[in-house]
Amino acid sequence: MSYSEVTVPGFLVEGGQPLRGTVRAAANKNGVLPMLAATLLTDEVCEIRNVPLINAVLVLGQILQDLGACVEGLGTSTLRICCRGVREHRVRPDLVVQERAAVLVMAPLIARTGKVRMGRPGGCAIGRRDIGTHLEALEALGARVHTLRDEVSIAATRLTGSTIFLDEASVTATENTMMAACAADGVTVIKHAACEPHVVDFGRFLIAMGADITGLGSNVLTIQGGIPLHGATYTVAADHIDVGTFAIAAAVTGGSIDIEGVNPDQLEMIGLILQRMGVVMQLRGEQRCCLHIEPGDLVATRKVDSNIWPGFPTDLVSPVITLATQCRGTTLIHDWMFESRMFFVDQLVGMGANIVLCDPHRCVVTGPARLEGTRLDGPDLRAGMALLLAALAADGTSDVRGAERIERGYENIVPRLSALGANIQRVA
Repeated sequence: MSYSEVTVPGFLVEGGQPLRGTVRAAANKNGVLPMLAATLLTDEVCEIRNVPLINAVLVLGQILQDLGACVEGLGTSTLRICCRGVREHRVRPDLVVQERAAVLVMAPLIARTGKVRMGRPGGCAIGRRDIGTHLEALEALGARVHTLRDEVSIAATRLTGSTIFLDEASVTATENTMMAACAADGVTVIKHAACEPHVVDFGRFLIAMGADITGLGSNVLTIQGGIPLHGATYTVAADHIDVGTFAIAAAVTGGSIDIEGVNPDQLEMIGLILQRMGVVMQLRGEQRCCLHIEPGDLVATRKVDSNIWPGFPTDLVSPVITLATQCRGTTLIHDWMFESRMFFVDQLVGMGANIVLCDPHRCVVTGPARLEGTRLDGPDLRAGMALLLAALAADGTSDVRGAERIERGYENIVPRLSALGANIQRVA
């Protein structure tokens, strides 16, 4: 595989190779990032294990270092972080714009320094992603918020527990509110809280640091604040989105793989939808922690709707669109959360897919389609992965640009796919 002109990082993929072998589920990206931010709540050392080797972790680590933290092991699977030396309250704009999860340092910086100043966070361009819910929650706990066009400044001499109803069940807003509540005096009750597996995992990390939290896994959290937090050693749980993505990769290539280290409790809705679409899945092992995928007759399902947990996750909508292109029949796919989530489907159409984009939130996919390799550009993390999956299923060679976007959330994607027999290489 070769192209004469390669100007930005990407992947060259020779499609049509069924994936076979064993892969291990990666650690949860959305679980580890708030854990990094929460180390600001203590002067003691926190050791975080099973850290995914992704760009988002590198950016959060750089933010902590820039604030004055000692971060050891950045770029490895084990991080040791000590924030005793953190005095800075302003987050560098060039780092904030790279990663939306930078917003997670907002609450712990207020708890540590009494103030924070930062720009609007960047990340994937999948629609309007305001931070108003974060700011309203912090104000309810006693913070004073001053917003400018491109920057927000927050100060608080004292945080006080309160009952807060979040206007949306935002994962990062829930996590920011949890950290602020740990630092606040008195009891905080968070209603309409997010309850995704990574939020639960993050809550367990805070509990390991000494926090008093009840209600994890529900949409009502109760936190007894004002308890000094200490260092902790914690292992990040597996990522159900990573598991679902590799299951789809096996399905669209007609492959047979085993995914080790899965949590079966996190796969109920994902498994329900994928099995309806003809993906043959079976949990194996004493703890049912190995997911076996084998070739099946892929068929359309009437409709796939994203929803908050325990519904079908929005982060798998883009990969499922690729799966639907290989299913016999017509599927309506609806993601109400992000109005730009589906704007990549024109590239699948260019590969030969039969897709009608109804509006920013819905598309109709009719398959099966014979996809042809071509040049592609992933506009965001999940769309980029969906296009990479399409490249694996396509005839011929595809040049998938935007490798750095995909690597924000998928660990060692080239070696992991290569180990399963994919013909893929990263090009700078």
